[in-house]
Amino acid sequence: MSPITDPRAFGRVAVLMGGTSSEREVSLDSGRNVLEALRARGVDAHAVDGIPALVDALRANQYDRVFNILHGHNGGGEDGVLQGLLQALGVPYTGSGVLGCALSMDKIRTKQVWLSLGLPTPRYARLERGDDVHAAAHALGLPVIVKPACEGSSVGISRVFDDAGLDKAVALAARYMSSTESGELLMEQLIEGDELTVGVLGAVSHEQALPSIRIVPAGEYYDYHAKYVAEDTQYLCPGLDGAPEDAIRKLALDAFHAAGCSGWARVDVMRDRAGNFWLLEVNTAPGMTSHSLVPKAARQVGIDFETLCWQILETSMHGGAQ
Repeated sequence: MSPITDPRAFGRVAVLMGGTSSEREVSLDSGRNVLEALRARGVDAHAVDGIPALVDALRANQYDRVFNILHGHNGGGEDGVLQGLLQALGVPYTGSGVLGCALSMDKIRTKQVWLSLGLPTPRYARLERGDDVHAAAHALGLPVIVKPACEGSSVGISRVFDDAGLDKAVALAARYMSSTESGELLMEQLIEGDELTVGVLGAVSHEQALPSIRIVPAGEYYDYHAKYVAEDTQYLCPGLDGAPEDAIRKLALDAFHAAGCSGWARVDVMRDRAGNFWLLEVNTAPGMTSHSLVPKAARQVGIDFETLCWQILETSMHGGAQ
């Protein structure tokens, strides 16, 4: 399919944002930016806050397609629930389909798929309520990361370097699990080195891994504050050069495909001090705030924010998720 040149081809577009997940505020910020960019390019785009409001609007035949910029789960749009709804209704949307979203939201199952295909990801333990977290940490070897199995935006994550910090880390992660969930936590080997991320854009013309970004926070690591609030976090793009840059982009594409993703996403990777890469997770609806990383990488290859939003919206017109 050729690239779209006429904004009328998209029809009326719902920019789905907000919702009820723990990432609501980030989603609202992302959504406002996407809405402004699409309208600047002549797209008939409108803000819709959350899935129930979208369902009401779709029943009234108000929209032709959805630009999904909801983040997270439990009322976010990254866990496959929204995608199944839209596919059942025959409404095209941006981003990955049911499988890619549901699998990528579950960090444990994503790691299991990657490991089955020989893709590198840190050693881990799956923890259920009541499991002996101290025994798990010693089996993996401290230091470790403790996080909810199904959250994003660094919500509920702790770095633990000794036994004393384990119970507090588990309690923090457990705060972000609803009573209806299985209660799984992910404990993961802490990889010390460079934190990198690679955006993948499945544009109409060709799929590409964008230049990597190496993230250098002023604090100890890239937490929620460093992602969305701090102004002193450094973003080096491309984060690598030569053969390592080629290798991380290929790895990101392999991880993206293995998780069943389509449209666009962002793949987070660690590079240890020996130069080895370790896959962390895939974000199927990456942030589009002033601090967000996919827009930064896109600019490096000459794709401004408005064009990026247009190209993401184009992916709802072909193959992919609809």
